[in-house]
Amino acid sequence: MSINKEKILILTGNYGDGHVQVAQAIYEAIQLRFPTLEPVIIDFMEYTHPYSKHVSRSLYFQGIKKFPKVYGYVYQKTRRMNTISKMMKKIFSTGMGRMLKLIEEVHPTVVVSTFPLAAAVLSKLKSLGLTDIPAITVITDHTDHSCWIYPYTNKYIVGSGVVRDSLINLGVGEERISVTGIPIRQLFLQSLQKETIFKKHNLDPNLLTVLIMGGGCGLIGDGSSTIKEFEKLPQTVQFIIVCGRNEKLQMKLKDKLQNSKHHIHLTGYINNVHELMAVSNLMVTKPGGVSTFEAIAMELPMLLYKPIPGQEQDNAKFLVQSGVAIQAMKERDLIDHISKILSNAELLQQMSENAKNFHPKESAFASAEVIIRTMKVHNNLQDQLFTCG
Repeated sequence: MSINKEKILILTGNYGDGHVQVAQAIYEAIQLRFPTLEPVIIDFMEYTHPYSKHVSRSLYFQGIKKFPKVYGYVYQKTRRMNTISKMMKKIFSTGMGRMLKLIEEVHPTVVVSTFPLAAAVLSKLKSLGLTDIPAITVITDHTDHSCWIYPYTNKYIVGSGVVRDSLINLGVGEERISVTGIPIRQLFLQSLQKETIFKKHNLDPNLLTVLIMGGGCGLIGDGSSTIKEFEKLPQTVQFIIVCGRNEKLQMKLKDKLQNSKHHIHLTGYINNVHELMAVSNLMVTKPGGVSTFEAIAMELPMLLYKPIPGQEQDNAKFLVQSGVAIQAMKERDLIDHISKILSNAELLQQMSENAKNFHPKESAFASAEVIIRTMKVHNNLQDQLFTCG
């Protein structure tokens, strides 16, 4: 870290790739647009709970995977502020000592949270008068929830007017909300040569290509049995299947699909998904807030499959209503939808046009502008108070 540059502390958490990717997008945008400032990304859970982080992360993902209905029930029960959500917020507001130490070490002029627990702890510190640093929260889904809302947050950055209106209904003042779109990395804004990408990944440019994304942990449907159903498709398709960190699933698919009539390209966790999106005609995915916004930026039509109860269901509803995605709930629906979508060039074109009209491509820069304005307003108020004093 530079000693002379003003620091912008960006707090994230690796509980799904979305929080991390948004943090990275903001980091890049600040570096490009405001080179005199220095953004610093810290994994909040790694720093404040280094010993329990891996256990809590594992419990979180296992809970979602094995008990999705329970997760959805708790999510809906705590959507608005009530006794349960207040109790959970008290539990989440742990790690204040280490958070205060982090602020003293980095000495930032503003703190940006892409992870709700970080926003919780910072608000608690401010409520106790231990810091007065401006706090900004970036909501990484197309939805609202009380877990993001705290009284000492200065500004909320949200993905759409729908989320803004929902936050207002939750009691957040409109002046505290900025609609920028969910921040996405610069990789998804580049103009790419498809022919070069086809050659690089040994893909057939003459086949319709379907990209299957299950998130960073490879959570897509019920795994290999779902993918095996693709053999029922009447047309031959080129499938790019991203298994993420799920190595067991990747090995299982490699074995089961070796005699497939389709062209199969299997991969684990990757950093070049923008290239695969660029050469795909359709993406089958779970509706994460960030990955779907990246697809929108690439003008890639989406088929959403089995969203878990909670924020994924909210994301799916928003994306379908926006005309950039279609939703399938069962395996039979999934196969039918893939076949019908790939056979309907007009539908694919319309979904792509709807994505193009969404205009999220400046979202990271717009978010950076909001962050800097909030920081400057706070600094000006501090100067006025100092002068009056």
